[in-house]
Amino acid sequence: MTRTKIGISIQGTSIYLDERTVVLSEAIVKKWKVPVNHTITLRFGSAKQEVRVVPASIKNSLRLNATLASKLGLHQGAQLCIHYKSGTGTLSIGPLIGVMISRVYAGSSDRPFGAITAFAKELSDACAMFGAMVCFFPPGEMHGSAQSVSAYSYSNGSWSKKTFPIPNVIYNRLTSRKYENMTNVQQFMKDAKSKYGAEVFNEKYLNKTEVFEALRKDSSLHSYLPESYLLKNYQMLKSMSSRHSVLFLKPITGSLGKGIIRIRKEPDNTFTCHFANLSGARRQVFPSLTAVFQALSGKLKSQRYQIQQGLDLITTGGRPIDFRALVQKGAQGQWDITSIVGRIAGSQHFVSNLARGGTLAPVKEALGKSTLGAQSRASTLARLRKSALDIAKGIETQIDNHFGELGIDLAVDNTGKVWLLEVNSKPSKDDNTPLNNERKIRPSVKQIVQYARYLAKF
Repeated sequence: MTRTKIGISIQGTSIYLDERTVVLSEAIVKKWKVPVNHTITLRFGSAKQEVRVVPASIKNSLRLNATLASKLGLHQGAQLCIHYKSGTGTLSIGPLIGVMISRVYAGSSDRPFGAITAFAKELSDACAMFGAMVCFFPPGEMHGSAQSVSAYSYSNGSWSKKTFPIPNVIYNRLTSRKYENMTNVQQFMKDAKSKYGAEVFNEKYLNKTEVFEALRKDSSLHSYLPESYLLKNYQMLKSMSSRHSVLFLKPITGSLGKGIIRIRKEPDNTFTCHFANLSGARRQVFPSLTAVFQALSGKLKSQRYQIQQGLDLITTGGRPIDFRALVQKGAQGQWDITSIVGRIAGSQHFVSNLARGGTLAPVKEALGKSTLGAQSRASTLARLRKSALDIAKGIETQIDNHFGELGIDLAVDNTGKVWLLEVNSKPSKDDNTPLNNERKIRPSVKQIVQYARYLAKF
């Protein structure tokens, strides 16, 4: 489809321009064969309004009455795509993208969304670039059977709250399972899809057990999967310990490296456990595996853990390295690698998350500094890229939810083999940024808008 962008021009009520009349550039009227002087449907998000189009010699502009603009949530100067479908007599402008966010700090005009405010502004800038509009709303504004949503948008240098139609595309950036599982939030997503045809992506959090069980169904992915199960009893711990000298226990709903436990069998048949915490790792030695299990029994009652084979990871200066691949869908609706960064564990930690003292390095630099042999380094980057794409496609095939971006954590062992550590359906908007502070729109943010435009058929 040939894409046409227009600027929104809002005017006060006049005898020429009322709520049911819009003025459109003559060139666009001709290009899209928009009928003039009889009624068609103007659509923005879920909102529809019967209007009459008047052509005028104005450049790339849609001029409309202030009352109609307010009803639609449009602001002066908004840049949107436009197309006309003669079969349905519908002139569509958009897309309107809605972003579900965890909270709004109404008293903070500079940072209304806290830590993700900079990302929200960047996404708004990307929308202006690509001809889209974005609004942001927390769980309290989501309701089943809603015909509109109260949301925040950025225009003319500031954030403001107004009423919008149900968006064409909804991007779930809720940062807790508690918010995501609220009845009103689930009903809002369900109704937006079924009643208004909205596309909702990154619909839910993934847990570690779900990911590994799903990917295990595809034999072509088995080589990436360390042996990994939901820990159910002592017998399973004993069985895994007989096969692997190092084991990891990971909370199945955990993130940022919280709560990870490393169990290592020593030559004298004792077991050393390292417990990840913010200040480093607490170390404790146990005389037997039974003693380890007894010490963990309290944790196992309150939290479910994934038990996973320990890997002999490449290191730099004795610190383990792993990799975060950001895999996103873009303008053609296909998975692609946006970025891969190396993550080097902090000196007192065995996990690489930035929240646990880890540092970022460009992928080639991380591989170059590593214990991996020089001959393996060149092919390892290609293998990292291929594995990330294979895993993203596997998630899409095996899990019945819609994802548009995934953070895929990968490891490389000392033989150069690539392993999957975990998949994150809410990749941080800071954790995988390019290693500079330039204030320009990141490729990862552009991809979100281009994919939304693809979904909305603009």
